[in-house]
Amino acid sequence: MMKGRMIIITGTPGTGKSTTASIVSKESNLSKSVHMHTDDFYQYIQKGAIAPFLPESQEQNTIVIEAFLEAAKRFARGGFDVIIDGIVGPWFLEPWIKAIQDNYEVHYIILRATKEETMRRAINRSKLDEETNIELVEIMWEQFNNLDHYESHVIDTTNQSIEQSASTIKAVIENKSSLLTIAI
Repeated sequence: MMKGRMIIITGTPGTGKSTTASIVSKESNLSKSVHMHTDDFYQYIQKGAIAPFLPESQEQNTIVIEAFLEAAKRFARGGFDVIIDGIVGPWFLEPWIKAIQDNYEVHYIILRATKEETMRRAINRSKLDEETNIELVEIMWEQFNNLDHYESHVIDTTNQSIEQSASTIKAVIENKSSLLTIAI
């Protein structure tokens, strides 16, 4: 059975993750694709959920990412192009690196816009109050800035239309220039 690919499209809110992930999934060059959103897995928790941005949520977040990865791997084993849309920072990559050791093809693409553009795009999108939303977007923007060895995985969406960003992502996937590797 042919394996599909797992393509992580990540970054802060307001960088175009969900919109571009949807386009990339629909325009995949594989015969089957799926668009998976990490936030959906947090919604499955019905009791005892901890807001994922709180420090005490680390264990819960690890469980959610691992459950998400198992579902993604199953789709990939079925030959699907698995487009993963969500906040998957370098701090969550260990399970994905283990998937590479199991011979899965994993791409890691980070979308980033300038801080000003990110704030402009993201401020009114959250269900949180504006002050909390601003604080979270600022924190996440800093977390996805200056990523050392992952800087080569960054696509700057500041001045790109959604279509341009999707086209850039598809080219990066095709060139395999965003592959996550075991040795960092």
